[in-house]
Amino acid sequence: MMKKFGIIIGIASLVVAAGCSKVRRNPGRAYMPDMAYSRAYETYASTENLKAKGINYNAMPVPGAIARGDQFPYTMTNDSAGYEGAKSVKNPLPALDAKKYLEAARLYQIHCGICHGAQLDGNGPLYNNGNGPYQAAPRNFTGDPLMKTMPDGQYFHSVTYGKGMMGSYASQLSTEQRWMIIHYIREKQGMVGGTSAGSDTTAVTGTMPPAQPAVDTTKK
Repeated sequence: MMKKFGIIIGIASLVVAAGCSKVRRNPGRAYMPDMAYSRAYETYASTENLKAKGINYNAMPVPGAIARGDQFPYTMTNDSAGYEGAKSVKNPLPALDAKKYLEAARLYQIHCGICHGAQLDGNGPLYNNGNGPYQAAPRNFTGDPLMKTMPDGQYFHSVTYGKGMMGSYASQLSTEQRWMIIHYIREKQGMVGGTSAGSDTTAVTGTMPPAQPAVDTTKK
């Protein structure tokens, strides 16, 4: 009896020892093979094998897709009709608070100031009073009456598609950032939507206008 028990213990020990071995001759069955053997493709890998299988993949987003946190797409076309129709497009952003105003100023200096000037006077480093590499003077946002009366939508259209010698900035600036810069330009112009702001500076900066001196209406 003891001999049989010893044999059983010996066999069990061999089984346990074999099971604890680092050598794995049989991987077993994968419960979810799609997760065990990924079919994912690297972002920039060739997709020729997909085409061979009849799978249409062009690495482009679905038409109408909107980036997370971005505004709705701009629907005006890049032609004269679209530019004319842009007159009716309003700035969808609310008044800039102090933090966003500073960010808009930073974005303007990076992307716009090199041509239109840090002071928005059309005299950036690329023009430099005609001494820079660009001989054609950029638009003067603060001194040109046309730029003061131009609707916000046409500003946005120009920044989105480009206008004249200026190229498109749609790839450098998000939709929101473009509208923020337009808010910033209006503030510097002392304008709101192309018309004189007067005392209504709250529409652009989110701050109250300076207090006006009181008028004594009791005197006759």
